[in-house]
Amino acid sequence: MQLMMTPKLMIEPSYWLETGIKLDKVNNLNLFKFTKELQERSDDLLERSKSGLITPEEKAELDGISELAQIFTYANSVLAAESTWFPTPSEKSSVKEQNTSANIVTPQNS
Repeated sequence: MQLMMTPKLMIEPSYWLETGIKLDKVNNLNLFKFTKELQERSDDLLERSKSGLITPEEKAELDGISELAQIFTYANSVLAAESTWFPTPSEKSSVKEQNTSANIVTPQNS
């Protein structure tokens, strides 16, 4: 069985590389995000789509923005996963273990 793919009209996500993308530092990690303007445009197009008032050109734009959002989600998850530090066995042995015990005082009934 051969899988048939229907071409989809959309604006290429690379269209927004210079104007619609920013890096935001979140917990010492740079993440890809939409600029305020592109986020507002995406929200507007999504509302037009939900209400059935979107034109074919706007639908192509929304599809491109949605594809870019999927790319960001993937790229940001890879960046987040790679930034997590896991000590190697030799690093574990050199790290002093913290004393997590607690001193508990129990009052005595006299």
